[in-house]
Amino acid sequence: MTDTPTTAVGRSAHHYAYLSIAAALATISLKAGAWWVTGSVGLLSDALESVVNLAGAGFALWMLLIANSPPDDKHPWGHSKAEYFSSGFEGTLIFVAAIAIAVTATPRLIHPEPLGSLDIGLALSVLSTLINFATAQTLFRAGRRLHSIALEADAKHLMTDVWTTVGVLVGVVLVPLTGWLWLDPVIALLVAAHILKEGAHLMRGAIGGLMDEAMDSQEQASAVAVLDGFVKLGVRWQNLRTRRAGKDRFLHLDLLVPPDWTVERAHQLADDVEAAIGAAIPGAQVTTHVEPMRAPFVH
Repeated sequence: MTDTPTTAVGRSAHHYAYLSIAAALATISLKAGAWWVTGSVGLLSDALESVVNLAGAGFALWMLLIANSPPDDKHPWGHSKAEYFSSGFEGTLIFVAAIAIAVTATPRLIHPEPLGSLDIGLALSVLSTLINFATAQTLFRAGRRLHSIALEADAKHLMTDVWTTVGVLVGVVLVPLTGWLWLDPVIALLVAAHILKEGAHLMRGAIGGLMDEAMDSQEQASAVAVLDGFVKLGVRWQNLRTRRAGKDRFLHLDLLVPPDWTVERAHQLADDVEAAIGAAIPGAQVTTHVEPMRAPFVH
């Protein structure tokens, strides 16, 4: 079986979660200030989503610390699935935020009110958007490099926040230009619908991971390419099964070897196959079952 990723990689992942927490604290302050000076429920909805970002980032940090824990007697396969709880938790928080936004915006839709101090409010919102965008891009790169579902979920959530803010700002600018006071709460409700979609996406991803979905097609193709490279040695393979758990990948397969091979030679082949797959797919843990080849076989 191949080695699991080093603890240094895990530490790197949770360090990025600290960055997300810091960004959430900064944007909450900026967006709350923008709402306070303008009275815009669109900007209030944006501030509420940043509160969700903070809760999500904090939970992501907790789950990353758990996921990085080494295997133990109760969890011999490790704790990497903990990252899916982070994705599911963020999805749940997004649903709560969407409901809060709708409850806040509906009365303003019935009784519109003018907005004030737009120059200060817009400046604060633009600054918060730049912070979120830079943080999201950093988390995206780190999540892909470290194969962390929690970091990628947090990055997607932050990018949702970025586009939400852009939409709200467009509405806030259009209100004084058109005189349509109802536009601000309407955009807030559209924001609620948009983030509900992102919440549903995160929930689906979390459920899929907890239900032991197979590795994606690209990773499976990489594994097959590695295995096919060993066929020239006169061996065959079959019954490849895969699953993913956070940053880890698990593969199980049967290796069929010529019946005249020694146990030592077959064992060395299994070690070579496991090492090759581990090199091609970071985080892969491979289990092989060796048996004699009794008849010609095509996988």
